[in-house]
Amino acid sequence: MENNQDKCRERFQQFGSDHCLANGVSDHDVSDRFSDAGDSTDPDQDSVVSDSESGISGPSMEHVEWINEGLVKLAEEKIYDLIKRKFITSFGLLGQETTVSAVYKNSHSTHIGQARLHTFQIYLQAIAKKNGGNANVKYAWLGASKDQINSILGYGFSNCNKLESSQSLGNGIYLSPDDHPLESLEDTAVDEDGLRHLLLCRVILGKSELVHPGSRQNHPCSEAFDSGVDNLFAPKTYIIWSTNMNTHILPEYLISFRIPPRWKGALKAKQPLRMPTSPWMPFPALISVLSKCLPAPQIDMITKYHKDHRDHKISRHELIRRVRRIAGDDLLIHVIKSSRTQQSNGARNGQRTAAGSVDSPIFLE
Repeated sequence: MENNQDKCRERFQQFGSDHCLANGVSDHDVSDRFSDAGDSTDPDQDSVVSDSESGISGPSMEHVEWINEGLVKLAEEKIYDLIKRKFITSFGLLGQETTVSAVYKNSHSTHIGQARLHTFQIYLQAIAKKNGGNANVKYAWLGASKDQINSILGYGFSNCNKLESSQSLGNGIYLSPDDHPLESLEDTAVDEDGLRHLLLCRVILGKSELVHPGSRQNHPCSEAFDSGVDNLFAPKTYIIWSTNMNTHILPEYLISFRIPPRWKGALKAKQPLRMPTSPWMPFPALISVLSKCLPAPQIDMITKYHKDHRDHKISRHELIRRVRRIAGDDLLIHVIKSSRTQQSNGARNGQRTAAGSVDSPIFLE
């Protein structure tokens, strides 16, 4: 078992800062990184984490049978505690009533498991080369019933999300970011022991495109993209197209848990994302215009900060703060409002506006 635990820890560490464990990072930093949801605005978030951690349950007596021989039940050590704690705290106050029965590691020890792991690694390297060295690999939750999970672990993915719903995001597998497991609970089902189950997967996102509700898309719109998201700036859903579902998703962990029925109310109570009301424009366009007004060293600095943001080194909030400090609000507001006026005139003339750009815009808040 100790050997499996060591392999588990090594596997979880290999993707550095894009994931919850990184070499040379303390447990405290690991916890922060695993649950980082971007620019949090909840002043009570820290207290919620502390309270819900105190409600984590001890060992469970349930013995759920899994067909896959590669699953290894984790003992209560570092990896187990990290996954369990951050899973619980991601539910906020609801986490106090959520209990974890078990956490399993997919060891990929079978012949088929080894083949799937090798395939995933080949595609990871290919997407990284295609996108300048960044495959944009993330951990993400996948909800399913116990039977579906047995099928996925044994045979791979065979079914995608249905397209009938007006909220459909295309023909693919929907996963939620590692700090938003609640979004995947709708796809789970209670088993005979009263447990629900989620897979924690490694996912190759590459370059993501925006997918609108009602889409019937089943592959990237062009070779420039590799996956889809419901929101470019704060995604709650990752979409891996049906064409990539058995090459871009690697189930790594399985968590079995109980959660009170009122979680459905908590999910419905979430407010939909609002469109920004302040002026905005695509960042490359902003940099292009500012280059006519600011010295080259300042433009170089803004360009560097934009790259850091796209490489997930700084948050969008920090990017905006630094750009505002360099350029000043008066110049930024003038440039962006002028751009919006030109876009409106272009739209009236039948030209495509920049509002649909996939590049990160700047919001003046």
